[in-house]
Amino acid sequence: MKIYSDDIILRPWECSDAERLAAIANNKKIYDNLRDGFPNPYSIEDANKFISDLQQNNNQQKMFAIEYDGIVVGGIGAFLKEDIYRKNAEIGYYLGEAYWGKGIMTKAVKAITKYIFDNFDVIRVYAEPFARNTGSRKTLEKAGFRLEAQLKSNVVKNNVIEDSCIYAVLKNEYIR
Repeated sequence: MKIYSDDIILRPWECSDAERLAAIANNKKIYDNLRDGFPNPYSIEDANKFISDLQQNNNQQKMFAIEYDGIVVGGIGAFLKEDIYRKNAEIGYYLGEAYWGKGIMTKAVKAITKYIFDNFDVIRVYAEPFARNTGSRKTLEKAGFRLEAQLKSNVVKNNVIEDSCIYAVLKNEYIR
C-alpha cells in the first residue's frame, strides 16, 4: 500500500532501502529525539533487521518509508493501541537531517493521520515529542494536532530527565 500526498509518498519499507535507512538513521541528532529502542549508532545490520521484522510481521504496526523526489528521506509509523486505549493510535517519525525545515514531515503526518482515520476504528491520533523538540512540535501543530499536556520530568533520554508533551487530534475535529 502506498499513500500519496503532494510531493511525498509513504510506502512499505523494502529490503533495498536498508543502506539508505542506515545512512539517514545513523545520526545522533535523530537518535536524541527518539525513544531508546532506536539504535545509535544505526548500522546496516539494524536496518536489515528492522525491515525483515516488518516483513515477517506483515507490517502490523503500519511503518512506512517517506519518499521524496524518488528517494527515502525518513520513516513514519502508526501504532494501534489495545485494551482501553483501542480507539487510539500513536504516531512516531523521523526525517533525515538534510530534509529538515522543508515541510516534508508535516505532509507525512497529515497523510498518515488521514490514513489512520480512514482505515481503522480509531477516534484519536497522538504523538509524544520531547518538550525541547520544537521542530517536531511545530510539525504536529501545522498538521492540525493540539497540545494536550506537557508532562514534567516524564522521560529520561541520554541520562537526562526531561519534559515531554502529548499532542493529539480527534477524528471528529480533523480537517482534511
